[in-house]
Amino acid sequence: MKQRILAITGGHGVLGSAVARVATERGWRVALIDHAPAPPGVVCENTYGGVDLTDPAAAQAASDRLAKDFGGLDALFNIAGGFTWQTLEDGDPAAWSRMHALNVVTCLNATRAALPLLKASPAGRIVNVGANGAVKAASGMGAYAASKQGVHKLTESLAEELKDTAVTVNAVLPSIIDTPANRADMPKADPSKWVAPEALAEVMLFLASEPAGAVTGALIPVTGKV
Repeated sequence: MKQRILAITGGHGVLGSAVARVATERGWRVALIDHAPAPPGVVCENTYGGVDLTDPAAAQAASDRLAKDFGGLDALFNIAGGFTWQTLEDGDPAAWSRMHALNVVTCLNATRAALPLLKASPAGRIVNVGANGAVKAASGMGAYAASKQGVHKLTESLAEELKDTAVTVNAVLPSIIDTPANRADMPKADPSKWVAPEALAEVMLFLASEPAGAVTGALIPVTGKV
């Protein structure tokens, strides 16, 4: 598992940064891809900021740069995405398209661009981030849950498509991730019951490891005590 090459979309966010830290500590080579510039103190071998993954050409350009810089790719983590809460009656209908673009289209474009590199790896791995809240959507979660269901079905379909290759495709379905934003939004909640970013990173890195080759098409709940 040493020196495996990992690309993380949404890599400058809380979860992406946590995954990068854990992977780097284990000796993995890590590239971060994000629409935002890299924050101070980011730890990884290379970062690619300013990448709009809703644009297929931008996703392909980032993948081409990664191939040149690293010489290959073993795993892709599709973490890039967004969240919104709104009721259907009072909300903005455009949010549905925005959630689809941020959660499904980014995953689609990043994966499609990276596939030739992953298929060239002896143990290519794709790990997507779905949502436990998309299994049964709560009030106000329609747009978000619908987009994450799109990620779930993309995961299942692509896993079937790639069964004759060495590439596996799985998704983790977290509940509430313990982030500063979620703590600010829910000050009365108990974050000890949520999913720590580092704990989710452990599950994702196992799925990206060579020994996890027998697991594909799985939607794995990582819900903490919620």
